[in-house]
Amino acid sequence: MTSSLYEIVMLADGEVVLQRSNEDGEPLIRVSFSDEAKFYLGSASIDIARAMIDAGIEAVEQLGSDDIPFEEDESELRILH
Repeated sequence: MTSSLYEIVMLADGEVVLQRSNEDGEPLIRVSFSDEAKFYLGSASIDIARAMIDAGIEAVEQLGSDDIPFEEDESELRILH
């Protein structure tokens, strides 16, 4: 079984990506901030992007879990994005 190593990288244009280490393929995740957001975040933008990626990975792990309650009535189902 092979395992992949991943890295979070800030590109020259300020975009933050999650990619496989030592591969030239398309990044798995891209996080980009508007110029206004970059102004307010300053040097913390990489930390914010990392937290966003970590939260996304954690959410995917939880979705695979049986511990998530399932709503029987679809009219009660709410999705917050």
